[in-house]
Amino acid sequence: MKTGTYTGLAAAILLAACAAPVRDVAESFHGTLEPFASEAVYFVVTDRFVDGDPANNHVDQGEGDTATFDRPIHLDGQDEANIGYLGGDFKGIVDNAGYIADMGFTALWITPIVDNPDEAFLGSTPPGEGAFTDKGKTGYHGYWGVNFFVVDEHLESADLSFADLTKTLQQDHGIKTVLDIVGNHGSPAFTNPVEQPKFGEIYAADGTLIADHQNLHPNDLDPDNPLHAFFSNEPDLAQLADVDPDNPDVLEYFAAAYSQWISQGAAAFRVDTIRHMPHRFWKAFSDRIRSEHPGFFMFGESFEYDAAKIAEHTWPENGGISVLDFPGQEAMNEVFAGSAPYSRLLDYLHLESGIYQNPYELMTFYDNHDMARMNADASGFVDANNWLFTSRGIPVVYYGSEVAFQAGAREHGGNRNYFGQARVDAAIGHPVRNALSEIADLRKRLPSLQRGLQVNLEFTKNTAGFYRVYQHDDQAQTSLVLLNKGDDAATFPAVWLGNTRWRDELTGTMLDAGEAPRVEAHGVKVLTVDALPDVIDTATLRALHSAARRSGG
Repeated sequence: MKTGTYTGLAAAILLAACAAPVRDVAESFHGTLEPFASEAVYFVVTDRFVDGDPANNHVDQGEGDTATFDRPIHLDGQDEANIGYLGGDFKGIVDNAGYIADMGFTALWITPIVDNPDEAFLGSTPPGEGAFTDKGKTGYHGYWGVNFFVVDEHLESADLSFADLTKTLQQDHGIKTVLDIVGNHGSPAFTNPVEQPKFGEIYAADGTLIADHQNLHPNDLDPDNPLHAFFSNEPDLAQLADVDPDNPDVLEYFAAAYSQWISQGAAAFRVDTIRHMPHRFWKAFSDRIRSEHPGFFMFGESFEYDAAKIAEHTWPENGGISVLDFPGQEAMNEVFAGSAPYSRLLDYLHLESGIYQNPYELMTFYDNHDMARMNADASGFVDANNWLFTSRGIPVVYYGSEVAFQAGAREHGGNRNYFGQARVDAAIGHPVRNALSEIADLRKRLPSLQRGLQVNLEFTKNTAGFYRVYQHDDQAQTSLVLLNKGDDAATFPAVWLGNTRWRDELTGTMLDAGEAPRVEAHGVKVLTVDALPDVIDTATLRALHSAARRSGG
């Protein structure tokens, strides 16, 4: 096998391959004990998944330029997209919860559920004419909140509330609900040629208007006007109604609103645009939420490729909120949609840097709704999923990626296109989905892949090998992960097996010490032993266990 990249600590494992160190069964080795680390997350833009109940489509909302349903756009050089509502709802999710669970997912991240404006926005500039181009768009995505205590009318059915959704997903399918929340802005608030209902307005739980931007530029807001006091007087994201992080009423409002949704079954939060509010706000917010719901898991979106910057959100003094691993997303696209070697993936793991509070609790992904979908072929998606579900972190897969849906498409070029029941039905048996289901189910079964330390061995152009080691309380499990993204089969060193007999988790067969494992093209092999094998020395594990965590925590 061609020599690749070794890490210093992991290289020592090869020198200890035949050693038999004394084991302390009481000693713990793990990447994390966070309960949410056992989850694998499927992410849907609810309106774009499946229309299960046409009765809640509200095709009559708005008229002419403000009509909200089915607003196609076609920018030069891109596939057709849509900036109107297309009908996806809670019923479409419930109808296909089995489809999601059968792929091995145990959590579903849905876009914000709160009430949004009932017209298309007339301000801003049209899509394709610069950044944050919202002219003609609607709130189908849910991020333009108006009343954060009320479910948008496009989502619920007469017999299916949000509470019904979360209960059905959990009880019938073993799926937790991850709710997307927004704490830094409301709906588009200025640049409108005319004032439009709900835009730039925020309402209390009882329907009372508590904030109104009144179509004014933030610099023109009057701090003495109680309807303006909720907002910041400096513009930030596009023409959105950015709230004032130092107004205590803002914290009270959002803490109360999102506590309500937890009481109705939200099991975790994804925090939108987390870097657009100061750390002090999220610290106060997380303290409030966790005072009522200890250990409640949250992860934020800081659209930033500098690990040092996104890491700050994970620190306890800043709220202890995990983050989506954008540096990892960049690396995965270079490796699985490009020609970069596996060794490129080492750059984002930070297994020994201590930069994150805990890197094993980051949310790992290769694309989402705010960027181009991964531009890979079927093999690239298979390879990416094999890495995603075996390496450190909690995997997130964007709807449709199980069939390479709209690969390479940007936001206004098909990234958020409607999936629909016909595509769900056709996805059964798709080679990407088949491979995803296998590796996701394997992770679902193995604590080593969910919580184990990652001990890297060798990363070459087309192959990678690493252990995942978990030992805690009375449970011990080690997995040897072997990945091959090449077009030819690859053979890995027999010395990595040490003196141990390993179980091949995908085939059920056993490999004896001295056998050289072989992995087919674009394949994965996960070998497991329910112990801490002699091939790994405890000094290496102690060093990795402490080095990854900030302040050795």
